[in-house]
Amino acid sequence: MPFAWTAVHLANIVSSAGQPDRDSDSEGERRPAWTDRRRRGPQDRASSGDDTCSFSGFRPATLTVTNFFKQEAERLSDEDLFKFLADMRRPSSLLRRLRPVTAQLKIDISPAPENPHFCLSPELLHVKPYPDPRGRPTKEILEFPAREVYSPHTCYRNLLYVYPHSLNFSSRQGSVRNLTVRIQYMAGEDPSQALPVIFGKSSCSEFTREAFTPVVYHNKSPEFYEEFKLCLPACVTDNHHLLFTFYHVSCQPRPGTALETPVGFTWIPLLQHGRLRTGPFCLPVSVDQPPPSYSVLTPDVALPGMRWVDGHKGVFSVELMAASSVHPQDPHLDKFFTLVHVLEEGAFPFRLKDAVLSEGTVEQELRASLSALRLASPEPLVAFSHHVLDKLVRLVVRPPVISGQMVNLGRGAFEAMAHVVSLVHRSLEAVQDARGHCPLAAYIYYAFRLPGAEPSLPGGAPPVTVQAATLARGSGRPASLYLARSKSVSSSNPDLAVAPGSVDDEVSRILASKGVDRSHSWVNSAYAPGGTKAVLRRAPPYCGADPRQLLHEELALQWVVSSSPVREAVLQHAWFFFQLMVKSMALHLLLGQRLDTPRKLRFPGRFLDDITALVGSVGMEVITRVHKDAELAERLNASLAFFLSDLLSLADRGFVFNLVRAHYKQVATRLQSAPNPTALLTLRLDFTRILCSHEHYVTLNLPCCPLSPPASPSPSVSSTTSQSSTFSSQAPDPKVASMFELSGLFRQQHFLAGLLLTELALALEPEAEGASLLHKKAISAVHTLLCSHDTDPRYAEATVKARVAELYLPLLSLARDTLPRLHDFAEGPGQRSRLASMLDSDTEGEGDIGSTINPSVAMAIAGGPLAPGSRTSISQGPPTASRSGCPLSAESSRTLLVCVLWVLKNAEPALLQRWAADLALPQLGRLLDLLYLCLAAFEYKGKKAFERINSLTFKKSLDMKARLEEAILGTIGARQEMVRRSRERSPFGNQENVRWRKSVTHWKQTSDRVDKTKDEMEHEALVDGNLATEASLVVLDTLEIIVQTVMLSEARESVLGAVLKVVLYSLGSAQSALFLQHGLATQRALVSKFPELLFEEDTELCADLCLRLLRHCGSRISTIRTHASASLYLLMRQNYEIGHNFARVKMQVTMSLSSLVGTTQNFSEEHLRRSLKTILTYAEEDVGLRDSTFAEQVQDLMFNLHMILTDTVKMKEHQEDPEMLIDLMYRIARGYQGSPDLRLTWLQNMAGKHAELGNHAEAAQCMVHAAALVAEYLALLEDSRHLPVGCVSFQNISSNVLEESAISDDILSPDEEGFCSGKHFTELGLVGLLEQAAAYFTMGGLYEAVNEVYKNLIPILEAHRDYKKLASVHGKLQEAFTKIMHQSSGWERVFGTYFRVGFYGARFGDLDEQEFVYKEPSITKLAEISHRLEEFYTERFGDDVVEIIKDSNPVDKSKLDPQKAYIQITYVEPHFDTYELKDRVTYFDRNYGLRAFLFCTPFTPDGRAHGELPEQHKRKTLLSTEHAFPYIKTRIRVCHREETVLTPVEVAIEDMQKKTRELAFATEQDPPDAKMLQMVLQGSVGPTVNQGPLEVAQVFLAEIPEDPKLFRHHNKLRLCFKDFCKKCEDALRKNKALIGPDQKEYHRELERHYCRLREALQPLLTQRLPQLLAPTPASLRNSLNRASFRRADL
Repeated sequence: MPFAWTAVHLANIVSSAGQPDRDSDSEGERRPAWTDRRRRGPQDRASSGDDTCSFSGFRPATLTVTNFFKQEAERLSDEDLFKFLADMRRPSSLLRRLRPVTAQLKIDISPAPENPHFCLSPELLHVKPYPDPRGRPTKEILEFPAREVYSPHTCYRNLLYVYPHSLNFSSRQGSVRNLTVRIQYMAGEDPSQALPVIFGKSSCSEFTREAFTPVVYHNKSPEFYEEFKLCLPACVTDNHHLLFTFYHVSCQPRPGTALETPVGFTWIPLLQHGRLRTGPFCLPVSVDQPPPSYSVLTPDVALPGMRWVDGHKGVFSVELMAASSVHPQDPHLDKFFTLVHVLEEGAFPFRLKDAVLSEGTVEQELRASLSALRLASPEPLVAFSHHVLDKLVRLVVRPPVISGQMVNLGRGAFEAMAHVVSLVHRSLEAVQDARGHCPLAAYIYYAFRLPGAEPSLPGGAPPVTVQAATLARGSGRPASLYLARSKSVSSSNPDLAVAPGSVDDEVSRILASKGVDRSHSWVNSAYAPGGTKAVLRRAPPYCGADPRQLLHEELALQWVVSSSPVREAVLQHAWFFFQLMVKSMALHLLLGQRLDTPRKLRFPGRFLDDITALVGSVGMEVITRVHKDAELAERLNASLAFFLSDLLSLADRGFVFNLVRAHYKQVATRLQSAPNPTALLTLRLDFTRILCSHEHYVTLNLPCCPLSPPASPSPSVSSTTSQSSTFSSQAPDPKVASMFELSGLFRQQHFLAGLLLTELALALEPEAEGASLLHKKAISAVHTLLCSHDTDPRYAEATVKARVAELYLPLLSLARDTLPRLHDFAEGPGQRSRLASMLDSDTEGEGDIGSTINPSVAMAIAGGPLAPGSRTSISQGPPTASRSGCPLSAESSRTLLVCVLWVLKNAEPALLQRWAADLALPQLGRLLDLLYLCLAAFEYKGKKAFERINSLTFKKSLDMKARLEEAILGTIGARQEMVRRSRERSPFGNQENVRWRKSVTHWKQTSDRVDKTKDEMEHEALVDGNLATEASLVVLDTLEIIVQTVMLSEARESVLGAVLKVVLYSLGSAQSALFLQHGLATQRALVSKFPELLFEEDTELCADLCLRLLRHCGSRISTIRTHASASLYLLMRQNYEIGHNFARVKMQVTMSLSSLVGTTQNFSEEHLRRSLKTILTYAEEDVGLRDSTFAEQVQDLMFNLHMILTDTVKMKEHQEDPEMLIDLMYRIARGYQGSPDLRLTWLQNMAGKHAELGNHAEAAQCMVHAAALVAEYLALLEDSRHLPVGCVSFQNISSNVLEESAISDDILSPDEEGFCSGKHFTELGLVGLLEQAAAYFTMGGLYEAVNEVYKNLIPILEAHRDYKKLASVHGKLQEAFTKIMHQSSGWERVFGTYFRVGFYGARFGDLDEQEFVYKEPSITKLAEISHRLEEFYTERFGDDVVEIIKDSNPVDKSKLDPQKAYIQITYVEPHFDTYELKDRVTYFDRNYGLRAFLFCTPFTPDGRAHGELPEQHKRKTLLSTEHAFPYIKTRIRVCHREETVLTPVEVAIEDMQKKTRELAFATEQDPPDAKMLQMVLQGSVGPTVNQGPLEVAQVFLAEIPEDPKLFRHHNKLRLCFKDFCKKCEDALRKNKALIGPDQKEYHRELERHYCRLREALQPLLTQRLPQLLAPTPASLRNSLNRASFRRADL
């Protein structure tokens, strides 16, 4: 009976225990947790209810509880108590009605460690490690979960829990008030037979023979809350029972009377019909002691002569609960286990419940029991699944013998097994144990064993365990064991006639072979023989005469002959039966000592026939179900593949390969008629991948056997034919060729590798359907295999790895042929096939040089100025490879290239050389393209790239969050969401790397976390850097092989040129110091052996090489600088040795340095100077050329380079000032006016800088100037009608371009070595520059200029008949003209805003007292440019130095502080003379080619900016710039300044003209804008506060001016007002037509205002000037006088 209660909210304790300021002895800790929760407020809301708590910061805590409340059974039931607990979580007045009890309870709470020491199981057994028996133990509490838990029993447990609930002795006579109950577990009826199986309390002994409930004082109907735990004996008999004795306890004992008086007895027999009794009981209580033999009866039986409390009614409520791995507590399982036990013991007759079973009826009962297993409850069935399966296996393997006759239970047992597996799997859906195994798989791996004995070992060695690997090394060698079959008829189906089987007479010792290492298979288990966890199991001695079947044979047979329902159940879980067969076969070989038997003799032919039929049947199921039930087909496919993979370890491999080939034929036959072949191909690919994951995959492929033609009556014809080779005089070796091609010979010799590569080739076919998924899977399969080979210690040696690489040699040809569809990692278009097309063009002959542009030059700049998609440039040759079919993704392409690099790295170099020698020239070109792509794919991107990817991943997670919010808020429909999820979902479901899951085909990829730590990103960057270096070194080695191959061939020049291009690309990408040392050494060797590559051909290779070497000369690493300096010096020396002049290298080095300086941000000028000094030292100490002028020429070159570097220093100083930086680059470019190559380089540098800053118009101007420069050079060379005649041809684009015409014959000789030798000084180069100019104009919105550019480009394209590019050009022109039409008003395009900026102060240096016009981005406000310049120069000069002059008045230098820097900024507008406006019609015309700018400054005579109308003057300042905007700079110096001062009346005239123009524009606007019209009208005719039109008229027209000079202005103002009134009237008329009924009153008000204005203006406008009123004498007319033509007023 409970006395008092309290409540502790554990979630609050856990959440508050981690706080650092917690005081365990504080008053707050002494309160119950629910009051503490109420005090702390809503911040702990997250801990309420069933929410989980965070144990990360939890520390041990001591809780002191002082609030207890008395519990009285009559007033507070358990249900009411639960209501109180719910109310305690919120403030309530219910607590005030409870009666408190003074008490104190201390509770220690601490987190459990990961592996607690001194741990006791629920059975009080020590759990290892248990270091010290005297340590304080930690007890595990057995959990009674509310829901069913499906888990097999893996350890022995046999516990019984007893819960006495209540006792009703209200009708019992006598003194029975203080009651207690004694509980005993009796093995018999004698009192001495009470067993010590009751677990004692913590202060008592471990086990006791009796236990008592607490005494309830003065209560005849007590309630009990006790739990008693009992340890059941392993064997419970019919006499075992629980005895309950009820005592009255005297509180005041008297002498001579006992303290305890027994007042009642009752009992519970524990077994009923062989089953353990559990559940609730309501027992009658006997007043007298039970009679003899009472234990086999229940108390419900009214025994004669016994007295019962309350007339034999149930007065004692008690409940029994068992946690047992011995007693199933399910009738169907109990019956099954009982029948099997009876058959094993042979004890007949036998009572089963009320029936007596004899030998005649037991078979029928057993069959019924097998069928009824499917009716068992799921929880006990799963718990006892291992035992049930063991018994079923035993019924199959050892058929029971009844009355001397063997009972055929094989089919029934197989069907029962299928249903049990199905039920267990259904209950265990998605359940796995801690190792990731599902319990059914754990049964096969750890629990299953063949019924029978393990063979004894000689010499007393410990027995071998039956948890055997296929070929695992045993700890001993078992003796011979003879296995016999008793009958020649199948035990499972006697109707099947089979041939008599011979006795297994070939038994020998176990072969001590190589250990197995396979992570995906059970054979790698630690439970294997000799393993760390091998479990020793013993069995009774085996009798050879005992009838015994082989489980794998019976399983195969039953599966083949099974009926449809059973077959369907088996197919659903085929993996289980396949693995059971494999385990049985392995144990059969191990226990039968047959591991050293020849594989063909290990299993009988009938079993292999059954396997063949089974594999064919399951394969057909896969094919037929792939479209109806894809998930089942996928599971079946994987199960079949794993089964065949395991068979390769056990059976004859030729037999297994035949099975594989038969399956492939099945699939191939179905593929021809399949509606969706992608699904079948995907399954076959998964099948192949699983097969190839075999641990002895390499050995199975016979890598060491030389390729030879098959021993066939008709040898292959192709093997005897030969073809012409490019690089070898003799015919190519067909043996070598067949090693690199996926030929039939290769597939026959290397069966599994041939299968895999064939699948890859099919997936890579251009017309393959569903290609994206197939690409990924096929390439991933090869990649995974290569990774396993690379980490396998068996193949660590280089010679062995070379043999392994031979299995994948056809991969090189596959990748080479797939090249056009690989992802293009190279920068810019057209890079992929440039080498192959170059070699192709060489094989087609020289062609007509006059009609086409040199293809090598075209390919050289294919990545630069040419438009995307122009693979063959302007050349007339056909494209090398069409980009048909589905392109591979970047991820798949990288993976495929990694595989290619692995093969190239590990294959034998001599073999590769022989293969390269046999390749045709185009094929070799594609191979070089492949190497080029490898370099691009694995180029090191740096840590910042990983950080950027990380941020993108984080953004993706935010997008997912936003999408989730959309779904929650209902902004996206459920149907759309479902469709989107179905599209995004992988077709493979949950991908787990376990064989028994539904989706075994896939290996789960590492899931992308939302963000990565800094260490992880650094590690990824390190791995990426190492991979880049390894890939580059492999490419370099392959290039060496190719060079050695083609060194003596006729076509070596073209091939070596392509090789050098790959080397140059590798040197130009981000590389490690290790690679650069080797790469530069290779480059030096190439240039040394083949100098004609650089110096005899008209090629840009020299320029590229100089640029790469100069970049590495500026490296921060001394080793790289040393190698680069040596390479550059040798380049000069070799150029000099050829012609005693190295002008070409000199020019290219100078241009390269200029380009490097202009385009590279983090350029190290100091390191480059060191390298130049090193080169100078080389030249001075070169003994061989000491007597020549070489050293002097090198010295001159170094001097020029130092000058360029000096400019670089200045550029770095102004890196943050874009205007100053562009000015400096402009100055450098002007300095190279006599050197077109260098000027062109700097113009391109400026274009790049402008594009980076977003100044597209200026970038376009740079490209136009560059094109004009090239046009001038081409005009000097030849007079071609289709080429521009020079700068004049570009004058319509920009008038500034004429400055490029300074180049003439006296400055430049086109034939001089080294001048104008760059790739841009060709027709193709001019095309590229013009196309880039057009692209920049388009980006800047200057579509009219695009037309002018194409006017110069189209004749060139027409001359070359390049109709494809002409179509593209005219398409772009159409787009440009369309945009001009749509944006004709000009409001859609804002070209720029202009400001005058003046610099004053000595701190500005050269800029002092200079004025510039700045072009700023569109809609830039004055405050923005003012803030930008002030902030920049403040950072440069310091605080309190820079001041902005706020006005636009002329600056008096003498009044300025010489220590400060002053900037004056004024907004200016373009200005046009009247004659110009006739030509500048469009908005574009008025914003292009701007030279004059105007700004106005209002002032008054007294110095104020604004005053009254009569004294308001205005100063108009007209500025002229040196060049027209837009120019190649964004600021242009002011070259002329003109000022005009307007008198007040002239200011008034301008204002009135402006208002009149506004009215006219608003009136004539089409379509009309009513709102704008009303705004202008309101400002014109509405009453204004000051300086309105009326006030202007009253000030200037009220009186006739006295000065005759002002008559003209007076009259002009009157005319302006007349025009103004006319426009107001027109505007009112227009407004009346536009308004609706609601605005009529507003219109009438405007008309009234207009009438008042007109009436007020009438007298002012009708006055006549005195000069007009004076008469003119007729006699004074003089025809020679101008005045005589003046009209007289008659």
